[in-house]
Amino acid sequence: MYDVIIIGAGPAGISAGLYTQRGNLKTLILYHDSGNISKAKKIENYYGFENGIKGNELFKQGIKQAINLGIDIKKDEVLKIEFEGKSFKVITSEEQYICKTVILALGVHKNVVKIQGIEELEGKGISYCAICDGFFYRNKEVSVLGSGKYAISETNDLINIAKKVTILTNGQKAPEFRADNVDILTKPIKEISGNQKVEKVIFQDDTELKTEGIFIAHGVAGANDFAKKLGILTSKEKIIVNEKMETNMPGIYACGDCTGGILQISKAVYEGTVAGLEAIKYIKKNIL
Repeated sequence: MYDVIIIGAGPAGISAGLYTQRGNLKTLILYHDSGNISKAKKIENYYGFENGIKGNELFKQGIKQAINLGIDIKKDEVLKIEFEGKSFKVITSEEQYICKTVILALGVHKNVVKIQGIEELEGKGISYCAICDGFFYRNKEVSVLGSGKYAISETNDLINIAKKVTILTNGQKAPEFRADNVDILTKPIKEISGNQKVEKVIFQDDTELKTEGIFIAHGVAGANDFAKKLGILTSKEKIIVNEKMETNMPGIYACGDCTGGILQISKAVYEGTVAGLEAIKYIKKNIL
């Protein structure tokens, strides 16, 4: 069991880990990619680099710093976080980990898909959380939009609830997945249609699929996706935290770009520091 699992290896996540590890907490950092920091060709507004530094180089240095301090760090896609008594289970594409606290440091991410009808029908049959909303589609025919491991995870949450699940890859390669009540369609989508609620999917070849709900699971899960599934409060795709980086769920913290405000490295480092220190206090007070 880990004391702390940090999801995200950017400035916020690494900063949190440096403090939890030095606070003698067994720490694991999980990350899927380098995030937005790698897109910066040159960073010139962060302390300590007289000639600036490439974003990807700063990311790599952060990883090395964490490893040198003894932090376990693994590149893996986090699919789900579950609450189990006084602990949390973090499920990835490769493993399952148990921990006492979780720090979300995933940056800004939303599974946005540019298909006509999605935005208009959000909350009217368009959902971003199978665990949250699956119950409302009991014994109905639904769809999952996506083609990766996150889409498969959402499908697994639905197959024992819905009558039938259709995975819509929207032109992407079909995933290797089989279940008695699951179909896979790879055709590109033109539109999602319905009168006040989702009723059908119209493909580019003008064929149609009747469906009563569509769960968006495009790409990989972001901080906001995990927050919604856990019942953590959000506002306009940002996780709501207090000055201690605490969410409304005890034991779960959030820091960096996913909490909103100015999207700067200096802010991410500060919030990661606070989240790490507060996680130490939480464990010493409530668990040790």
